Amino acid sequence: MQGGKAIAALRAADRAPVAVEPAEDAIGKVVVVQPILSGDPGLEDALRDNLLALEGARFVWLVDEDDPEARRVVDRIGAAPRVEVRLCPPAPDGVNPKLAKLQPALDAAADDEVLLVLDDDTRLPRASLGALLGGLAHHTLATGLPAYLPGRTPWARLVEQFVDNNAVLTYLPMAPVTINGMCWAMRVADLRALGGLTPLLRHLTDDLAVAGAVLGSGGTICQTASPQWITTSVDDGGHYVRLMHRWMLFANLLLRRQPLRTVVAIALLHGTHPNLLWAILVGSVRSRRPGPLVAVLGGRWLLLRLVQRRIYGRSLHAPGLSLVSELVQPAHLAHGAVQRTIRWRTRTYRVRSDVDFTPVR
Repeated sequence: MQGGKAIAALRAADRAPVAVEPAEDAIGKVVVVQPILSGDPGLEDALRDNLLALEGARFVWLVDEDDPEARRVVDRIGAAPRVEVRLCPPAPDGVNPKLAKLQPALDAAADDEVLLVLDDDTRLPRASLGALLGGLAHHTLATGLPAYLPGRTPWARLVEQFVDNNAVLTYLPMAPVTINGMCWAMRVADLRALGGLTPLLRHLTDDLAVAGAVLGSGGTICQTASPQWITTSVDDGGHYVRLMHRWMLFANLLLRRQPLRTVVAIALLHGTHPNLLWAILVGSVRSRRPGPLVAVLGGRWLLLRLVQRRIYGRSLHAPGLSLVSELVQPAHLAHGAVQRTIRWRTRTYRVRSDVDFTPVR
């Protein structure tokens, strides 16, 4: 099954827009919009790296009024003629804080510009921007492929392995049903034609809301095969569990909105392998015959290295952490299904559905 997914992913990558440096006039029409939140020690470096990599684009940095550390970070970087810093008031209860910050930036953009939404811990290579712009030549929205740079703690490395081992095999083989919210681009005119982001403000998951608006209007999504690189700090086990819980709860919300055939396909493609690994592991221990387990793990190692080298240009695979990350996925999925309270950014929410969430005081 993993081999079939890998073949489908590599074929999709061959059909994806080519990663090339965009023309100067094309990048001059790009508005890079970044909601900024302090707390990650790599924030300043990530912002600086994007300024250098995406030279020629216009940047809009969205900083919360009640986040003095984020204001200090952008002040240390210094004023630049192509950078605008906007101070954003707190979002009202029941409103997605990220979308609330993005809408005013959209209002200020010109119809002939491209809005590129980029998370503050994400680095976008110039050639990957070229792939996004290439995708917009034939599609309504283009989205990137996430990959993680090495973190400082074992917990961060577990998160990296979860994303690095699953992103290619999740995003590329199937027709897109959602987007990678860390990096996506749309022509401003097309986004305004959908009513902008205002109709989506009551949605908890901004990536699912934007994808639903595009697909619901008859638009199409281009899933590029060109990476953007993410750094994140995961300080301890509690932070790791909260992060994985939130992601799995969001995945649960995604599945609720899909037709039965899509749910079955996703469950078979992405839920079977961790359970098979458990079955082989337990069977090998009970029978005291390690041969089948060694063969499966060796094949898995070769497959992931091959796919990652083809897509990312290098292997991101750490065998031990990768195996642990996959084996604990069923537990994370079950946690996301039964526990409906999440910690997200600076707030805690009780989630009943994608459009029904309330802050927990």
